Amino acid sequence: MEKLKEGRIVKVSGPLVVAEGMAGAKMYDVVRVSEMNLIGEIIRLERDMASIQVYEETGGIGPGEPVYPTGAPLSVELGPGLIESIYDGIQRPLNLIRDAVGDNISRGVSLPALSREKRWKFTPLRKVGELVKGGDHLGEVEETSILLHKILLPPGMEGRIIEIKEGEFTVTDPIVRVETKEGIVEVPMMQIWPVRKLRPYREKLSPLIPLSTGQRVIDTFFPISKGGTACVPGPFGSGKTVVQHQLAKWSDADVIVYIGCGERGNEMTDVLMEFPQLKDPRSDEPLSKRTVLIANTSNMPVAAREASVYTGITIAEYFRDMGYSVAVMADSTSRWAEAMREISGRLEEMPGEEGYPAYLGARIAAFYERAGRVTCLGSDTKEGALSVIGAVSPPGGDLSDPVVQATLRVVKVFWSLEDRLAYRRHFPAISWLNSYSLYVENLEEYLKKEVAEDFPDLRGEAMRLLEGEAELEEIVRLVGIDSLSTSDRLILEVARSIREDFLHQNAFHDEDTYTSLKKQYRILKLILHFYERGKDGLKRGVPIQKIEEISVKGQIARAKYIPEDELEKFAEIEGEIDKEMGNLMAKG
Repeated sequence: MEKLKEGRIVKVSGPLVVAEGMAGAKMYDVVRVSEMNLIGEIIRLERDMASIQVYEETGGIGPGEPVYPTGAPLSVELGPGLIESIYDGIQRPLNLIRDAVGDNISRGVSLPALSREKRWKFTPLRKVGELVKGGDHLGEVEETSILLHKILLPPGMEGRIIEIKEGEFTVTDPIVRVETKEGIVEVPMMQIWPVRKLRPYREKLSPLIPLSTGQRVIDTFFPISKGGTACVPGPFGSGKTVVQHQLAKWSDADVIVYIGCGERGNEMTDVLMEFPQLKDPRSDEPLSKRTVLIANTSNMPVAAREASVYTGITIAEYFRDMGYSVAVMADSTSRWAEAMREISGRLEEMPGEEGYPAYLGARIAAFYERAGRVTCLGSDTKEGALSVIGAVSPPGGDLSDPVVQATLRVVKVFWSLEDRLAYRRHFPAISWLNSYSLYVENLEEYLKKEVAEDFPDLRGEAMRLLEGEAELEEIVRLVGIDSLSTSDRLILEVARSIREDFLHQNAFHDEDTYTSLKKQYRILKLILHFYERGKDGLKRGVPIQKIEEISVKGQIARAKYIPEDELEKFAEIEGEIDKEMGNLMAKG
């Protein structure tokens, strides 16, 4: 390969460096800036002038210093060793850097993302003489006790295996030799992939399977599918990060990629401290054994926020290609948009709304469009899913913010967090009146088949009651509750029960932090059973005050604390409702 000529810096403007003499360089190529070897990426080319987005602090660098082109795009290393790692935005392993240089990262430090010394036990799944093509499983590595890392033939390659090894190897050792049309190719366990290039798949599938999260307001009312997209906007203090943490802990994805994009360092510290201690409900192993962390906190270089988002989604696509269900938590895309705004301003581009670049919507759409449930590449038909959940932090919780609006145009689920609910200590503070999910109809067949035939009907009835409560509250504020009819007062009572006993969920209670779909159905059915029996009582002349004071309401309120393996208790409480209402009707 022809050696590219080094350039010279002519201008430094914060994270933006302009260099001349860059003829032959390509857009999005990585360069090394100055003798400090700072990592940068070319984001604009005009003749031999290159505008470079530098992913490290540029203080002290000035005109005349060299820029060294690498001739390669910004890429990530994919292979065994990703799980349980914590990387910065450009996939530098933060734990290894700390061991090497201490708590403060020196500029220009560069270590390989995957250890070159660690040896992994490779178990082949193919034999000599077999024909293989891109995406095929060549073998397996037990990366953690709950995740088998499947070694894939890189996309675009096709041929016949002439040698396949078994034993312990590093990620760079050749484990398979494939005879292709171009000649014999040695394949190691590690792949290198450009972060801005989508990893290919065979076919995109319809989103028909829910991503179960264990959060009742999400799973029952505003579900997300496997391969779906969701956004969680809300003002400061409304619980965005807690929602993201809960989804990372409890969603039934095989792999979690958590991107801390410009958020405060203490929030990433919480993830680092909690995940090794929390147990995965399916395997009873620490959650960290299925998690990759990308930490680009608010005190790290602003420009690297963009890289962190692309690094995270590319790693997620890699695990999707193995046939896994992967969930990406991006916290928060607003910080990424702010970084785009800063770079755009320094490039002196024509600003769009509120100073954001005109291409803001296109960049956000391109990120979310990498989600989906797909048929993966390869000879065998395997399905993978990549779900993306992005938190958005608009100033003051303003939902007309350009980042929120650009996100809502592309995602299918909107969980609207409200500080009004958070101040009332109602968590998750997801508004049941403003939120929506466009996956509800897609998932109905699954819920009818796997949970209960009438689950979608119960959900619809509960939503009608909550909407009815919102209308009745206006009347109550104006003329008082005594002016309402008895049936309207029953609606208020049942809607209050749905809010307090179903939608409200305690993230720190062992039984309440996670609720299976079957248990969610039983709680909702119990509350609506009380509503149906209450309506019967009113028809038989039972005073509304007697129904409001019925003692079984205490058991309904505590039903969410019933353990997952004791769901038969719900039938007992339903029997108690029938018994008490029967007594009232007999007296009525």
